[in-house]
Amino acid sequence: MSSDSSPPSRRGLIAFAWVWVGVPLAYGLYELVQKATQLFTG
Repeated sequence: MSSDSSPPSRRGLIAFAWVWVGVPLAYGLYELVQKATQLFTG
């Protein structure tokens, strides 16, 4: 996939979309790990 085929505005939109999805996903995974460690450690 060549990155120079998309204009910079499109690249910014893609980056924003990744952040928009990635931040809640990362937070959810962090919470999952916290809950799982509490569950297994008591």
